[in-house]
Amino acid sequence: MRAVLCRRHGPPESLELAELPPLDAGEGEVVVSVHAAGVNFPDTLIIENRYQLKPPLPFSPGSEVAGTVARVGKGVTGFAPGDPVLALCGWGGFAEEVATRPSALVALPAGVPMESAAVLAATYGTTYYALRDRAALQPGETLLVLGAAGGTGAAAIQLGELMGARVIAAASTRDKLALCHRLGADETVDSSAADLRGSLKALTGGRGLDVVYDPVGGALTEAALRAMAWGGRLLVIGFASGTIPQPPLNLTLLKGCAIVGVFYGAFMERKPARNAALMQQLLAWVGEGRLQPAITTRLPLADAATALRALADRRALGKTVLLTSLGAASEANA
Repeated sequence: MRAVLCRRHGPPESLELAELPPLDAGEGEVVVSVHAAGVNFPDTLIIENRYQLKPPLPFSPGSEVAGTVARVGKGVTGFAPGDPVLALCGWGGFAEEVATRPSALVALPAGVPMESAAVLAATYGTTYYALRDRAALQPGETLLVLGAAGGTGAAAIQLGELMGARVIAAASTRDKLALCHRLGADETVDSSAADLRGSLKALTGGRGLDVVYDPVGGALTEAALRAMAWGGRLLVIGFASGTIPQPPLNLTLLKGCAIVGVFYGAFMERKPARNAALMQQLLAWVGEGRLQPAITTRLPLADAATALRALADRRALGKTVLLTSLGAASEANA
């Protein structure tokens, strides 16, 4: 089987496409034949040894995939060869096969395309957990999405609209803002504007923001915090800007607002039943056609480095998926 390998830590261009033996399903393991793999920002960090997960070399990046069960190991129940699944595997997904534990798998119901499933867990799972569990977003509240044209930002626009919020999308270029409009944002704002706080205040009639979804960090965090309404919640998703902000905490006192951390991986491990229900809701929305993951780029597995470079340089719009030859055939016949 083919796999994209990180043999030494470095930039996307250091990755190699290699031919490896088929994987064995060890005791308690499931081998998944990968149809599609989602591309996520942590994939750009893990190959440079800058992520909290540090797999031993060599390894394949790729934290989430969709495919079919190929083989099951001793002691595995609940899954059988041929079952369609999504897997949040942590790493190993940029390959034609990945081995993982059954607890990382979610069975796919009929009507959910493999491509959509491949980008659902990490991005949409994180976002729905953030908006529903951490922010308790309510219908009619105003949600600001920073980095709104990226993968998690696109998910926040779509899920915010589904949850009944008024969504303001912040992005830095005309093309990115246009994508935000297509995804359903009620308003857009140029995040590179000199007075972002003033623009946000104007868009909310001076009232301020109820919830801020922040996967960017850097200077945007403080600008958004200064535009917060009384009782608002700022969701810390990540730091795509490369800078961890240090906002003045007197703002939280004066505004009675909260800065709320979002660690979806820990939630999955600590609250598996609640996470299962969360995933079932997302899958139901996809199956009903109410949620269509914002996939804008489809590339073959061999182009993994290209996909990661675009993501690292913040040029990627929406979600990117890598397709194996099996995945391309599957989607074509869906």
